[in-house]
Amino acid sequence: MDTDTNLRTSTQVPNNAQPGGKPFPPFDMANFSSMFIWLAISFGLLYLLMSRVALPRVESILRARRSKINGDIGVASRKRAEADQAAAEYQTTLANARGNAQSLAQETYARLAAESEAKRHALEAELAANLAASEVQIEATKMKAMSNVGQIAQEAAAAIVEHITGDPADAKAIAAAIAKFRT
Repeated sequence: MDTDTNLRTSTQVPNNAQPGGKPFPPFDMANFSSMFIWLAISFGLLYLLMSRVALPRVESILRARRSKINGDIGVASRKRAEADQAAAEYQTTLANARGNAQSLAQETYARLAAESEAKRHALEAELAANLAASEVQIEATKMKAMSNVGQIAQEAAAAIVEHITGDPADAKAIAAAIAKFRT
């Protein structure tokens, strides 16, 4: 095997050199000052661009978002206060309606009870009047019947005496016996 002294047998490259023997340009000390100047110029331009254009836009966007959020929070607070007030008014209205409904129910119950009581009294009075009329009629019928009892008793007694004795009975004697029996 031929060995060439220019060829290297290893695959490693030194840190500061390229395979051809020159160092990597950013790490070359001969280019350091010009690279540093360009870095400062680039940084300065980037800083000016960011401070004059990008950051004011971001700041205005953040302010707009902050004001929108604060405005939305204010609106939400007002709406919540309105909702709380509406809920309180609803509860008050509901309590009043319940009270009115209960008083109306009590008034209706009292009115219906009074009407029922009046109808009951009227019906009782009508029934009492009908009962009194019936009692008067019964008494009249009883008196009429009792007035005929003497006549019927005389006729029955005359028929019994005639049936037993075969002779007609004395009407005066039967009337005297019946009058004696009544007293």
